[in-house]
Amino acid sequence: MNAVTMTAERARARAADPRRQLTRLGPLDQLRAGRLARRVPQLLVGLVLYGVSMALLVRGTLGVMPWDVLHQGVARHLPLTFGQVVIAVSVVVLLLWIPIRQAPGLGTIANAVLIGLVVDPAIAMVPEVEGLPARAALVVAGLLLNGAATAMYIGAQLGPGPRDGLMTGLARRTGRSIRLVRTSLEVAVVLLGWALGGVLGIATVAYALLIGPITQAMLPWFVVPLEGDS
Repeated sequence: MNAVTMTAERARARAADPRRQLTRLGPLDQLRAGRLARRVPQLLVGLVLYGVSMALLVRGTLGVMPWDVLHQGVARHLPLTFGQVVIAVSVVVLLLWIPIRQAPGLGTIANAVLIGLVVDPAIAMVPEVEGLPARAALVVAGLLLNGAATAMYIGAQLGPGPRDGLMTGLARRTGRSIRLVRTSLEVAVVLLGWALGGVLGIATVAYALLIGPITQAMLPWFVVPLEGDS
């Protein structure tokens, strides 16, 4: 058995391990579930890397994540930085949680604030590049890093991000599928952001098609088994 086959076998074993499955918990139960010394740092590292991945896509100038099309568009019309708009939109989205009775966790609040704080300095540190190969490399790096970062903060099991929570909350309240709700939300924010001047491109489409499979593949490596899991 070669190294690639062994790695694939280990990945399948991790995915099938019941301890590596996400557990549905309320905000208080998330904190009571233990292993916070592992889960909180993983959450924070994941959110920091998420902000860096956003910066890579921005610098790639081939399109950005669907919600970032909206963030870019809003930033063009307000005296706010891109990161400040990310935080402001997160707050607005959290307000939309109230009528659908969605409760935020520690990870939700950290997500709303930390990513926006990270992305501005990350954009400043990532140099502008020229030429399609270099820009495409930034996009690929951004997609892979975003998938890993998403798996890290979700795997910490400390609550969904504001946008993910809106999606799952709407799906629960309306009885519609998560796929339909997510697609509807992302199409709406992309069109609004594009109308406001956000950058819509091939990377936006690639993100929409690939981020789910990338995150799913990486998630078993980052789901933290909670105390009491058998």
